[in-house]
Amino acid sequence: MRNAFTAALMLAGALSAQDWDTSGNSLLQGRYNFRQVVWNVKDSTGDLARSVAITGSIEFNGSGQYRLSATVVDSISPREQSLSLDGFYAISASGYGFLTNPASSGGRVYGGVAQGIFVGSSTEEPLTDLFVAAPAGASALNGRYWVAELNFPSLSVNQVRDAFFQLNANGQGGLATIAATGFIGGGAGVNQNVAGASYSFSGDTGTLNFGGTLSNQNLLAGRRTFFLSPDGNLLFGGSSDGWSFLVGVRALDGEAAASTMDGLYFTAGTDVNTRNLASGEAAVNSYYGASRSSAGSVHGHQRLLTQFRSNASPYDFTYSDSYELDARGQYDDYLGIRHAVGAGGAIRIGYGLRYSPGISVAVRLPDLASDGVFLNPASVVNAASFAPFTQGIAPGELIQFTGRNLAAAEASDSTFPNTLGGVQVRINGRLAPIQSVSPEKITAIVPFGTAEEIARIQVVNETGESNVVTAFVNVSAPGVFTVPAGGSGLADAIHGDGSPVTKDNPARLGETITMRVTGLGTVSPAVPDAAPGPSAPASGAVASTAVFVDGVRAEVSFAGLAPGVVGLYQVTFQVPTGLDPGDLYVDVSGPDAYSTQAAIPVERALGDRTLMPVRQGLRSAAGRGRGLQSVQERVTVGKRRSR
Repeated sequence: MRNAFTAALMLAGALSAQDWDTSGNSLLQGRYNFRQVVWNVKDSTGDLARSVAITGSIEFNGSGQYRLSATVVDSISPREQSLSLDGFYAISASGYGFLTNPASSGGRVYGGVAQGIFVGSSTEEPLTDLFVAAPAGASALNGRYWVAELNFPSLSVNQVRDAFFQLNANGQGGLATIAATGFIGGGAGVNQNVAGASYSFSGDTGTLNFGGTLSNQNLLAGRRTFFLSPDGNLLFGGSSDGWSFLVGVRALDGEAAASTMDGLYFTAGTDVNTRNLASGEAAVNSYYGASRSSAGSVHGHQRLLTQFRSNASPYDFTYSDSYELDARGQYDDYLGIRHAVGAGGAIRIGYGLRYSPGISVAVRLPDLASDGVFLNPASVVNAASFAPFTQGIAPGELIQFTGRNLAAAEASDSTFPNTLGGVQVRINGRLAPIQSVSPEKITAIVPFGTAEEIARIQVVNETGESNVVTAFVNVSAPGVFTVPAGGSGLADAIHGDGSPVTKDNPARLGETITMRVTGLGTVSPAVPDAAPGPSAPASGAVASTAVFVDGVRAEVSFAGLAPGVVGLYQVTFQVPTGLDPGDLYVDVSGPDAYSTQAAIPVERALGDRTLMPVRQGLRSAAGRGRGLQSVQERVTVGKRRSR
């Protein structure tokens, strides 16, 4: 029986996916178990208007269609209901793609497939949710797992809780005593020991029995239905009669190494911002995206939906961070998430600390390669921020991508010709101006005329044509150039006299400086592709651009093409007064994107004496992302992605 909360396959939705690369559809093939939980916010208090949990199986045919059979637990319905539907899916060669949303008429779940596992979320409509699916068939639980759970036992945000614990299964239905830690609402941490917990299987559906009854003082009680990936590396599920979501990863064998988390991951998650819960305000966030980690540094992207007050517009959030794994393979990030890496580094889960109750799951992509002229479908990045490829691209943005046999030799040209070293880059059939080529890397500009929802990118050289890579097109995709290049560290910025802003020559409070960026989108007056930015008048970004220094909004006097330079934008702004000196994060946002990756060194003048930064060599995280509320509250966007 169909549930009123869902609808059958929409033919218009299938047709709208026709420009997306579907060469990875075979990555989803056969019977999968899945769980999707929706937590829809009622108002600014963060209380829920409705929760829906959908659990069951999906049969993917490997060529873009699926058949689903599931049960639905809906907070507005007195009893469990059954759900059957036929749907479509479109998965690119990288594993990035989308599928018909079981929880929404005509909607989609976006995300990625890696390790045989699909993780995603419904960010383009007002649904904060998490979706996980893995091949069916596993029915044996044995060994150690790190497990995280987000639970809304009622519609009240004061009762939201997350938990983190180790699950030790003996392979025969028994579990060692569980020591769980977590948070309830916006309160202090809670610890709980659960003795006598057990598990069982009926076919490939498992049941965890924690025993007891849930109260205001504990984290775990009752039963959870769960599934395992075929290799046993991922465990996921939730309460069969409620709206919790549980994810677990097989713990590492031995101690973590520095390289354990190296790689590119698809990510998805949900969390609740309870920092202002005492004042009656909370927000629920859900996202999908990707993160790249190596040598203690992370560059991440989240396509993020925040339900706060009456606004639920999605936007792209990009960030950089550092990490150091402990012996167990765990670390805390600046967003307030504790991550646990397992499965030999192939899967990572997370749970929120205190003011960010939530869960996340990440699955590592394989190395992608092919013969001939090959464009890596997971390599198209912002040339300034190096934000992962799931961010998408914007008109006028300087992008970079990698592959094999892209060019016969290295070549570069500051005039950005349409053909360089016998190489062309075509984006939706338009020739992209090229800065540099090599056999393994190309840097080029997205033509200003790229206004379609989906961009199809292809390299053509003297030996042939590459595969086609698809990406979503954004209004903006801001990225700050850094010194050295790489997308994190100090911003490439100059003082009014043209000298660089450095630790030895820092910016001052109240000073106006200029920062080099890319990805601000279309400009006015319009200029031809590969033309230098004009100076009289200067060509400004059409979309609004904001700058935040340590979370404080700066006054922007210009945002647009750098005069006299090809392929470069700049933002000129005044460093806000009243800040503590130091290396402070400088965030840049467009109407549909927010980037917090680079920092500027700041000093302040006291009379005739200059006070140098007190945190020289360190970066303040205190103000990071505080400008996000301005993004969330915007109601007018030049072009909203419908996807």
